[in-house]
Amino acid sequence: MSLKYAVLAALLEGEASGYELSKLFDVSLANFWPATPQQLYRELERLAQDGLIEARVVQQERRPNKRMFTLTEAGRTDLRVFAATPPRRPTAIRDELLIKIQALDGTDPAVTRELIEERMSWARGKLARYERVRERLVDGRSEEEYLREADRVGPYLTLMAGIAFEEQNLRWCERALVLLERRAAVG
Repeated sequence: MSLKYAVLAALLEGEASGYELSKLFDVSLANFWPATPQQLYRELERLAQDGLIEARVVQQERRPNKRMFTLTEAGRTDLRVFAATPPRRPTAIRDELLIKIQALDGTDPAVTRELIEERMSWARGKLARYERVRERLVDGRSEEEYLREADRVGPYLTLMAGIAFEEQNLRWCERALVLLERRAAVG
């Protein structure tokens, strides 16, 4: 999958500037499809050239003019076709930390512990951010109320996947640290 569909899906929320989309990616889409602002702006240009989004210029005083992007009907159609098509292959883990852990056998166990503890810190930070996003989405309602009343549930469901991913990261880190301690005690 390309960034194309992540951008089109983000625009389902409504008209947005490139800056607003970049912030949206940071807050809600980064848990499953990260993108740098530069990648995002290049993709917006391609999508506009392909007729999948439209851009309009908003005049601003004391600031550069900004471009606001919206989905076109062609973009909505393309996104619907994409969304209804099964993924080409299942998700695969590509994680730099796991390569490092694989390679660290025989080195100082403190280095391995530091890497794992850093991952735990990142996971906790992401979980806290995701929880703030969840609170904004549900806006004081129970999960059941939100799911019954919300216009769109996709953002909530993908957020739940991000939360589950980071919770699993934490469980793996905790287990790995226990195993490293156990190994140190034996050896």
